[in-house]
Amino acid sequence: MRLSAIILSIVFMPSAALASSCYAFVEGVPGVRYASLEEDFRVAIQAQPVDIRFVAHSTYRVESPQGIVINTDYFGANGPGKLPDVVTMNNAHETHWTAFPDPGIAHVLRGWNPDGPEPAEHKLTVGDVTIRNVTTDIRGWGSPRPGGNSIFVFEVADLCIGHVGHLHHPPTDEQYALLGRIDVLMVPVDGGFTMAVDEMVGVAKTLKSRIVLPMHYFGGSSLQRFLQGMSDDFQVEIREEAVLTVSIDTLPSQPTVVVLPPAGGRQLLFDD
Repeated sequence: MRLSAIILSIVFMPSAALASSCYAFVEGVPGVRYASLEEDFRVAIQAQPVDIRFVAHSTYRVESPQGIVINTDYFGANGPGKLPDVVTMNNAHETHWTAFPDPGIAHVLRGWNPDGPEPAEHKLTVGDVTIRNVTTDIRGWGSPRPGGNSIFVFEVADLCIGHVGHLHHPPTDEQYALLGRIDVLMVPVDGGFTMAVDEMVGVAKTLKSRIVLPMHYFGGSSLQRFLQGMSDDFQVEIREEAVLTVSIDTLPSQPTVVVLPPAGGRQLLFDD
């Protein structure tokens, strides 16, 4: 019943909300069908490129066509270029957030609610980017912390880009429905601190993103297991270029896992 209510709320949103092309349902979830919004409700825009750079750990730097810069799971590493306009953070570990973000950052979005038990809720438009979140639970010391993690979705240039943060469990049917279509997906592949590799493979295959960007790995073994698990349905590309430039019309025809080098030239190792 709750899932049906979510589907109805998405389908019958006001026309302004339907300008989002990301509210399409994922395949492979019981009771949820894949659907695209009618073209009449979509924003007609010229395909424009978005730059995505792997900074380190689980921080990706996304730059929109208008130059809006977002850093994910921000722990203080900006990467090359200007200070981010927006940072998102999750507090499962200190390497995914900072209590002292640079005061020049205009928007600091925490994936948890520091003020109470209610989950964090974000819906923010900055320039040509709209940012929203779907909360998930995280393991705590002895008991789960409900709503302690957020999957952030960045809607930009008709692309739907998702960063799952420090994901500790597969999303529920309701959470999958709220995420909608994810064209570019950023997932941790450490194999233990977040989720087992085969579980993360299952999440990525359920979302059927056209590009999957791995992160949060410590050495090559868990990354290799993830790539092997994905290779039956996805192509695998190991890139030497630090930046992935993608637009709605350059998404690969075959779903692809793209491994980007971090900004420092090697993956940073943390005691996470």
